[in-house]
Amino acid sequence: MPDLTVASPRGSITISRDVVAEIVAETAARCYGVVGLGARSKVGRLLRRDGITIGGDANGMRIGLHVVVEYGLNLTEVAATVRSQVGYDVERLTGLPVETVEVVVEDVRVS
Repeated sequence: MPDLTVASPRGSITISRDVVAEIVAETAARCYGVVGLGARSKVGRLLRRDGITIGGDANGMRIGLHVVVEYGLNLTEVAATVRSQVGYDVERLTGLPVETVEVVVEDVRVS
């Protein structure tokens, strides 16, 4: 998938999807109740950004991420907090609009 490019009168700005995925990973890891990011395979667990997808374009990104939540917490509230915080941080740091943030609770773990 191509990088995210925004044209302006003085030139263009290109932001790699890997950079956006790194912002998503950092933000999600700081959210209350998130124990870690989910990965579908053991090999994927070695890669920090496995479990994060960045779709769409510079006019509206679609972000998907899999998280592991601490046992005993309200899953809906944790997912809503992650969704809100990730959307806010990505827009604030990149200046690009976020269309959707889809949070999948992949596992529940005692920390």
